[in-house]
Amino acid sequence: MIATCGSAGSPLAHALVQKRAEPLLLFVEGAAGEGKSHLLQEVADLAEDAETVCLWWRCGTGGGPSPEDEHRRTPALWLVEDVHRADEEELRRLRRVLEVLEPGSAAAVTYRPEELPLPGLPLGGPPMAYPSRMTVLRYRLAPWNEERVRQAAVQALGEGWTPEAVRRLYERTGGVPRVVVDLLAALRERRPAFTGTAAEVEAAGTPARLAELVLSRTYALSPADRPVVWAAAVLGRPAGRDELTAVSGLGAAKGNTALLRALEGAALVELGEDRYGFAVPLEVAAVRASIPGPVRQDLHGRAAGVLSRGQPVAWDAVAGHRRAAGDSRRWLQAVEKAAESAAAASRHQHAVTLLEQTLATPGLPPQARARLAPLLARSAVTGLRSDQTVEVLTQIVGDSSLPSSVRGELRLDLGLMLGNQTGQYAEGWQALETAAAELREVRPDLAARAMAALSSPYWPGDCVDVHRRWLRNAMAAADASGDDATRTAVLANRVTLATHCAEPDAWELVKRLPRETTDPACARQAARGLCNAADAAVWLGLHERAEDLLAEGRDLSARSGAPYIEHNALGAQLLQAWWTGKWPGLAKRCEDFVATTADMPRIASDAYIVRGLLALAQGDWEEAASWLSQRGTSGTNSLPVPLAATAAGALIRLALARQEREAAAEQARAAWAVVAGKGVWSWAAELAPWAVEALTRAGDSATAHAMVRDFARGLDRGDAPAARAALLWSRAVLAETEAPAREERDRLLRAVELYQEAAAAYASLPRPYAQALAAEGAARCVLAAHSEAGPGPVAEGTDSSASTGTACSRTSVLSAVTELESCAQRFTDLGAVWDAARTRALLRTRQPARKGRPPGRPSHADELSPREEEVAQLAASGLTNREIAVTLHLSPRTVEQHIARAMRKTGALSRRGLVSRPGGGSSDGERPLVRQEQPG
Repeated sequence: MIATCGSAGSPLAHALVQKRAEPLLLFVEGAAGEGKSHLLQEVADLAEDAETVCLWWRCGTGGGPSPEDEHRRTPALWLVEDVHRADEEELRRLRRVLEVLEPGSAAAVTYRPEELPLPGLPLGGPPMAYPSRMTVLRYRLAPWNEERVRQAAVQALGEGWTPEAVRRLYERTGGVPRVVVDLLAALRERRPAFTGTAAEVEAAGTPARLAELVLSRTYALSPADRPVVWAAAVLGRPAGRDELTAVSGLGAAKGNTALLRALEGAALVELGEDRYGFAVPLEVAAVRASIPGPVRQDLHGRAAGVLSRGQPVAWDAVAGHRRAAGDSRRWLQAVEKAAESAAAASRHQHAVTLLEQTLATPGLPPQARARLAPLLARSAVTGLRSDQTVEVLTQIVGDSSLPSSVRGELRLDLGLMLGNQTGQYAEGWQALETAAAELREVRPDLAARAMAALSSPYWPGDCVDVHRRWLRNAMAAADASGDDATRTAVLANRVTLATHCAEPDAWELVKRLPRETTDPACARQAARGLCNAADAAVWLGLHERAEDLLAEGRDLSARSGAPYIEHNALGAQLLQAWWTGKWPGLAKRCEDFVATTADMPRIASDAYIVRGLLALAQGDWEEAASWLSQRGTSGTNSLPVPLAATAAGALIRLALARQEREAAAEQARAAWAVVAGKGVWSWAAELAPWAVEALTRAGDSATAHAMVRDFARGLDRGDAPAARAALLWSRAVLAETEAPAREERDRLLRAVELYQEAAAAYASLPRPYAQALAAEGAARCVLAAHSEAGPGPVAEGTDSSASTGTACSRTSVLSAVTELESCAQRFTDLGAVWDAARTRALLRTRQPARKGRPPGRPSHADELSPREEEVAQLAASGLTNREIAVTLHLSPRTVEQHIARAMRKTGALSRRGLVSRPGGGSSDGERPLVRQEQPG
């Protein structure tokens, strides 16, 4: 019987265990390095466990079994290795042994199929006379898949591998186990130590064992046949027969003969229909390096000629071959065509990489720089950030030999990159102003683009009136240019300014963006306008509208090939999720976004801020400060104004929670000056309540009142519901903090009304976290206003009017207690552990004792008490004893005792270890999530 099986182990195991089984012959085929020897060793271990006689036969070594073993008539396991190396005599002996295998015997025969003298016949010809009752199986070893390669990489060098590095390791080795192991060994010995990047894998070179194998096969061919192997190495990818013969220079007949001999000698392998190349991609470099220089140049020249006649032309490959052939003029022409082709296909990062490498070449002719630099700038602005691009463009714009129009165009794109992608606003602003002046007469379309960029309100510094003036100039220049893409670009900037300023016609302008245009340049600008409008809607609190615009903008960005715009939309989605209370998994999304945009701190700013807000809500204050400061990549003063204001509001909260009142007030004044100076008042929504509280707590009520007046005047009649809710909240904070004494009950009751209005406004957006904070403020003020009444019964003999007032007070207090319970639950549902703990601490100071509870303290001998649970959660999140004491209205000594008991009961070895105790984490596997202490 002849069969094909998918696993070698099971039939051999069966044969070894069943001593009276019919004989089994297993052919194991696999290319060099695919694990044949390893498999035989595993089979030998099976034999040892089954107490079976194991006989090794290594072919081609001049040895072989003894005559006694050859004529053995008792069950045995034969392990025959590398039968492709056996000569005719050895094959005859082996065939005699295999043809008379006894019942209970088995044999495993390994070989490299590419090195068999007769393809497909491991034992040569004629066909074997297999016994009728013998089972004959064939097993084909296969390379490892990417996951198996990753496992081997982690086992050898630890967990520090990037996904790109694992993928590159898999691609370069072809998953061949021996090659993977050898390359990992080379990386392990690398100095400096391997850090897990794809570039390090790329630079590791070809392992010595693999290089020797492929070179020995190449030079086993006659000199007349080697050029076809060299051609495959120069092409560096699977190629057809006609390509190989043309590049080799051998001509059709000789080339065909050479290819056949290369395949017979396993120097090349068939990789598909009319596709030939190397079995392992790493072999390419070894063979290419062995080709004599002049021969290699000629091969590259012929390769460029062959590829340039293809359809479509792979211009980037042609460029590489032209350069390697020493043809500089045609190399630069091919680079230009490759960059234009990549940009037309929306592969902007590919174009950027190619042009950066070319423009960094020493001695590049000025006319070539003048042609290529604008291509780089255009793709860089549309694609993602590259520090090298900024460097290259900065050097080029200083070249006085460039035409002024070219220099102005480059300066425009450099200014856009500096401002939008690297966060260097001052430098970007200056470059754009200069570009607008340089281009006004020679390129009005580009001048309009520069002016439109200067109308962006995100940039710190100038007030909104300056941006409006630039926008008017841009609109005039765009109309004069007569260019549709320029008009769309200016319209996108007009939409950005109008939506963020909540102007009455803002959303009508959004409708004018050309969604259905067939012009890719217009489509990209329309996508930018949509995504910026979506971002504005998120900040304004128009969340349903934001959802629709984000979907539409991202779709158009993807279709028009604008990854930078698409990434901006992803950042807006993180803010949307934060405000609308969709927190499960949000911290991980932020961290992943930061990781994938590691070299673009500006584009990742939304993710940094949202992650910081979550950490603050968790009570992890050190992490919060780190994320809010962009992990040291930039300061809050270099952020876009709305993000800077939001970060400042959170940092003020943090300072107040730590009772650093003067520091909080100083931060409030500085942050407010930035927002007020800009004049886009919707951006004050995340700053105003905390800034007002900081100033009133520091005794500067006059400035706090001025802030609230300016905020109200700035909002005017614009449609900015989130900012209007924040204005109500700010007024509530003023009323509460200015009524510390019981005589000021009217002010407290006014604060209750304002907090309740704010909570209702946030509920309608919806913004559940802000809603719960405002509702908590209202309940807190009720308790403060009625603190002398208490929740207990009215005493006998009390005056009836006083009794009625006390009853009303009691009703109000009970209602406030119910509201606080609801707030605590909402915080818990969101994952806001800090807020939940603070709210429950306030509840305990006001709640009446529950009926039916036995006198004395409840027993919690073996489990955490509710108070210990709260303290443990806050300690695990990183708060100090003093900070926990402030949050829960306890003494630091009491907090210390609670933590000690919690660690003893849970077995935690540290405060951080308390997070892993039962009930210590959130439902989605993130750290438990919470707000700074409100006044009162």
